[in-house]
Amino acid sequence: MKLHAEVGDQKHELEIKRDGSKLFAEVDGRRYELDFSEPEPGVYLFKHEGKVFEASVSGSHVRIGRNEFHVRLIDPKRLRGASGAADHGDGVAEIKTAMPGKVVRILVEAGATVEQGDGILVVEAMKMQNELRSPKSGVVKELRAKEGATVGAGDILATIE
Repeated sequence: MKLHAEVGDQKHELEIKRDGSKLFAEVDGRRYELDFSEPEPGVYLFKHEGKVFEASVSGSHVRIGRNEFHVRLIDPKRLRGASGAADHGDGVAEIKTAMPGKVVRILVEAGATVEQGDGILVVEAMKMQNELRSPKSGVVKELRAKEGATVGAGDILATIE
């Protein structure tokens, strides 16, 4: 999975692949192979070159040791797939997942009036929560997922008319 990460005023290119307890990461062209585990929700242990690092994650806040960071992850695939309101015209806009995950919150009901950019639902993928927003102003025509449901990459979760 390729992502853009913003940590404070710094921007980074990030690619992550997971294989069991192994995590392969490339950050700004530097490659890392890590062993990792999640001993409790939101707490991750990473082992790299004989050193163990503990990271606590709560929403967009990450704490590693005494250092705390605000991290914003951006999925460029989702940005490419998101169109402006003009691209939808009077048609139906579909809100799709970029990667497999779990629906953790539904923020609106079918029939609700929404503005472009309003949050529709929240999907968790790889322990990061991603709020999926309406690409246009309109009415939520259909919600195709329920809280707790597992969803696949490209699944249509909601439609806006």
